[in-house]
Amino acid sequence: MANLPSIRIRARRKYYRLIFTGLMALMMSLIISSALLLVKVGFVDGFFIELMHSWGLAFVFAWPSAYVCAYLVQEHVLSRIEFY
Repeated sequence: MANLPSIRIRARRKYYRLIFTGLMALMMSLIISSALLLVKVGFVDGFFIELMHSWGLAFVFAWPSAYVCAYLVQEHVLSRIEFY
């Protein structure tokens, strides 16, 4: 198997939460949009076009809510738990 070069991106630590929540919101909004669209209308002609519209709208709401939730959980919940 060919050895493919790995892609590495450098970013400042202060952007960790922003990048993490963005990627999580991206994946979760795709999964949820796909599942709801399949349940609602099934796999029909134009499914992927409809999915892209649905996914875009879901991501607009998912990223800010994921960012706020990540902040609340990290700062106010996980800070009160002693991990060992």
